[in-house]
Amino acid sequence: MGCCYSSETETTEQDRDERKPLIPHPNPDSKTINGTERNPANLPSTRTDEQALLTSILTKTALNIIDVSAADSQGMEQHEYMDKARQYSTKLAVLSNTLSQKKPAPLPSLTSQPHQVLASDLVSYSDMQQVSKIAAYAYSAISQIKLPAVHIRWSCNNRQETRLQNQLALYRISLKT
Repeated sequence: MGCCYSSETETTEQDRDERKPLIPHPNPDSKTINGTERNPANLPSTRTDEQALLTSILTKTALNIIDVSAADSQGMEQHEYMDKARQYSTKLAVLSNTLSQKKPAPLPSLTSQPHQVLASDLVSYSDMQQVSKIAAYAYSAISQIKLPAVHIRWSCNNRQETRLQNQLALYRISLKT
C-alpha cells in the first residue's frame, strides 16, 4: 500500500499493521453501566493498554519520519560558502565551454531542406532492432523499480531552509562535474 507498482495480492507485515485498528474495540466488561458509569476493575488495564498502543504507534511513526532539520548539523561559514560557490561556478564555466565545442552540427530542418533529408541514407534494420532491444530493456528495468513510501517532516526556519537549498544546489553542481 502506498508504493508505486504494488499489487493488492501481496500481504506483508506492514500491510497487516496498516489494516489493524489503532484503538481496539472495548471489552464488554468495560462498557458503561446505565450509560454513565464504567466498571472500575478494568479501568487501569484499559489505560495501560491504550498507553502501550499509543507508544507503539508513536515509535512506528518516529521510525518512518526523516527529520530534515537535523541535517543542518555541519554548518558552513559565509566565506567558506562563497569560496565553494566560486569554485563551482568556475568549474561550470569551464565545462560549459568544453560542451559548446563538442556540440555536433544540428540536423537539417525538414522544412528548409527536404531534399537533403530525403537523399540521406535509410536507417539500417540492425540499428532499428538494436534501438528496439534497448528500449525494451529500459522499459523492463524501469517497470521493476519499487520505491517505498517515505514520510518527510520539514520543520526549519527560513535561514535553515535557504542554507539547505544552497547546499542542495551545490551538491547538484558537484554531481555534474
